[in-house]
Amino acid sequence: MNRQAGAASLSRQAYFEIRRSILNGSYPLGSPISRRKIAQSLGMSVVPVSDALQKLEAEGLVESWPRVGTRVRIPTLQDVRGHYVVREGLETQSARLFSQKASPEEREEILRLATQLDELYQQCGRGEMTPEENFHLHERHFRFHMRIAECTGHVALCTAIERNQVLTFNWLYDAAAKRTVFPGNHHGKLAEALVQSEIEKADYAMRQHVVYGAEDLLRALEPVLSPSLIQTATF
Repeated sequence: MNRQAGAASLSRQAYFEIRRSILNGSYPLGSPISRRKIAQSLGMSVVPVSDALQKLEAEGLVESWPRVGTRVRIPTLQDVRGHYVVREGLETQSARLFSQKASPEEREEILRLATQLDELYQQCGRGEMTPEENFHLHERHFRFHMRIAECTGHVALCTAIERNQVLTFNWLYDAAAKRTVFPGNHHGKLAEALVQSEIEKADYAMRQHVVYGAEDLLRALEPVLSPSLIQTATF
């Protein structure tokens, strides 16, 4: 049992290390991933690294090809469009429920988190970021949106957002496109609409928030996207 627990712990460590390297931009889209090199850098065998890569492949972050190996998955334009559609559906529902169910304390929390996040975006938008600064920025963004969902009180909604990896893919695409510049009150404007207890205003604000800059992001990503399904994208 201890041996199994140890193996699971190593696989978990490898998973988070590889995932972090993908999301902070150290492994750009299409980058090859060497099991042996990662195992050596982490001081473990290739077995837990292989387990970690299998999980990341199931989540859609990496892909393996016969006689080629494993690399960070290169999405198609259709993939990106699909993730936007799923994110819009789940997060607008999150916004609608938040507007009705969040407590006064939770509303104040979201307003505060939005202000802090906008300030961080303004700071990071002034210059080139290190991989760790990139990771920290997008991690804060991920937590802000997950917190909105958590405040609805619906575990199933939070699970759906996590299981569909919609915020993770948003993180990946923003990092790949080096998108860190947004209007000064981008998240504050969303938060202000969410706390007003008006469902339609919350719904509209979240829809606008999710698709903001989507076409610019797609144009930035187009050179690195898989060419198999390149087509005009509309949202």
